[in-house]
Amino acid sequence: MTFKTAIITGAASGIGKHWAATLLKQGGYQLVLADINEQGLREAFTPSESLRLHTLDIRSAEQWQHVVDDTLQHFGRIDYLFNIAGGGRQAFFLQQPIENIDWVIDINLKGPLVGMRVVGDVMMKQRSGHIINVASLAGLSPTPGNSLYSAAKSGLRNASIAAAIEWRTMGISVTVISPDLVDTPLMQKHLESGKEEVALTYTGVTLTVHDLEKAFWKAMRDKPLEINLPRWRGWLTKLNHLNPSIMLWLYEPMKRRGMKRLERIRRQRSGQGHGSDSLS
Repeated sequence: MTFKTAIITGAASGIGKHWAATLLKQGGYQLVLADINEQGLREAFTPSESLRLHTLDIRSAEQWQHVVDDTLQHFGRIDYLFNIAGGGRQAFFLQQPIENIDWVIDINLKGPLVGMRVVGDVMMKQRSGHIINVASLAGLSPTPGNSLYSAAKSGLRNASIAAAIEWRTMGISVTVISPDLVDTPLMQKHLESGKEEVALTYTGVTLTVHDLEKAFWKAMRDKPLEINLPRWRGWLTKLNHLNPSIMLWLYEPMKRRGMKRLERIRRQRSGQGHGSDSLS
């Protein structure tokens, strides 16, 4: 069997953890799992001949280079990079501490771009490889209450598509996946806070890690430039991007709708555990 080598960031929890476990169960992959949360990573996975674990602050070019060098030393090549690590600090813009600007942009834009650059250099020498970046539907359209995250994910989407076009002749594919709200530990923080700045996040559907799993398989099979989840929300956000002034009229009713849905999900979770408010 010819094994494929994949680096997965954000592997200690949420989407990254589920996807790493999926590939591990599938077989045929040599995995390099990375996360800034070393304890969570080691609680979730046990190192082996075909599985390497790395503590990685994705903001650090030096740490990225260490992960890449170790991967090449043990496995000889890199077939996939899944840039999944990210994070949000939602607040209305004037309520954002200045330091959050650096944090949100660094985690959601700078970090993945550094990873693309370092891994892309290896893939260029191989003349093959596939980078799959997880952005957000918030990056397809301005999102009040989440402006920093929206800016960062928009930048990641644009850079991903630009790099995909630049690198096609080198045998390198780049796909950006932009999902709606995903049921991860970050969502639980939303439910606990109940603040109005998260309202627009709750105007669509709630995806699960299984929905992202399907998107990853599709990306690997078809190598598209982008995948939006769900597709209809992707088209709506793109339309809003074309005519952003529509948000001047829609924001207040959308905010009310989002807060009602957030409260409904919170009641479901407190009374029955996880509800069934998902795409799948």
